[in-house]
Amino acid sequence: MFSLPAATSSRTCSLRRSLHAPPYHSLRHGEFRFHQKKKKKQYFFSLACALPFDLSPPPIDLDDPLETTAVAEAEVLEDGAENTCDDDDSLDAVDNGVAVVDLSDYGRIRVSGEDRIQFLHNQTTANFECLGEGQGCDTVFVTPTARTIDIAHAWIMKNAIMLVVSSMKRGSITEMLKKYIFFADKVEIQDITDQTSMFALLGPKSIKIMEELNLGDLVGLPYGSHKHYSVGGMPLTVAVGSIIAVEGFTFMMSPDAAKTVWKALRGQGAVPMGPSAWETLRILRGRPAPDKELTDEFNVLEAGLWRAVSLDKGCYKGQETISRLVTYDGIKQKLWGIYLSSPVEPGSVITADGKKVGKLTSFTAGTKSSKPFGLGYIKRRTASEGDSVTVGDSVVGTLVEVPFLREQLPPSKG
Repeated sequence: MFSLPAATSSRTCSLRRSLHAPPYHSLRHGEFRFHQKKKKKQYFFSLACALPFDLSPPPIDLDDPLETTAVAEAEVLEDGAENTCDDDDSLDAVDNGVAVVDLSDYGRIRVSGEDRIQFLHNQTTANFECLGEGQGCDTVFVTPTARTIDIAHAWIMKNAIMLVVSSMKRGSITEMLKKYIFFADKVEIQDITDQTSMFALLGPKSIKIMEELNLGDLVGLPYGSHKHYSVGGMPLTVAVGSIIAVEGFTFMMSPDAAKTVWKALRGQGAVPMGPSAWETLRILRGRPAPDKELTDEFNVLEAGLWRAVSLDKGCYKGQETISRLVTYDGIKQKLWGIYLSSPVEPGSVITADGKKVGKLTSFTAGTKSSKPFGLGYIKRRTASEGDSVTVGDSVVGTLVEVPFLREQLPPSKG
């Protein structure tokens, strides 16, 4: 059952989805009233507000140009106080309830053309040839020597592959991909960030919201699985998983639909999360970020991104270095979470027994109930979980595994 937020309770509408019901946008008013009376047990809603999610959407992967008005992101969150929340409250919701965060600043790059699968197969670390429509994966953009540039989340659609990348790498990755298109390649690269919006729904109660919004057919599907819907005739894609290792779902939609989707999620009890809480969550969960953990100082396996790396596929950028690292056990550093006794600046040297063993790359003061926390690279053979280190001049740190990297298990030696 779909309900609008309390602020619009006088215009409440509901939807029971039916495979036999025509989409709202295809019915004239009189036809709809007739159909509603005939099928009211299957498909009921009030004309006072637009449909939330229906079964006959237009193509989200832009078979035709996406013609929408680019709504400023501030408009989605225009209600000020209603749409801001204490960082601790939103972080608590991620662990015990459900939160929603606007990630529209992340880059969205559409790769189309007949050769798109082989092209991305050669340019990134994941095996795209084994994926089909409706599936997804993480992949990493690396240099020829396997140094990390960015993690991308890829959705395999009917006529394109959608890549979600970090906001600061959106332009450089788009240009890099265009640079590697050869004369005979049938590949097109399009940055559609400004033509789309994106939210993440996070937390253990996200499943309940999905079911309430008639999106429960995604629940239980593998990470990266996605399906297409529409909001009042405007395209919407929903995918399993979030950019951070938290149970949840990712929504990509037309900017014209963003306000409706945001209100729908808020109306179901999702607590809004702001940018500072999102950055705190990223660090606490251990998700590497460009210009911090993902730089030309560190390779993809030192960053621990095993889930995004195929060791079996054919030639691709960085493969030779990755193969040598695995074959000769050449991974020299490891990314750790570090509980800290007091605040300390990123970039601070990490020492153990008086010897330099690494560098702090990210820091957060944490929450009211948690200690300061950081991420840092440490020489692999000098540290284990639970070990103590010194960060900077005198800050005491304790090494811990972080959830995002805990899910990235290297292959068994057997």
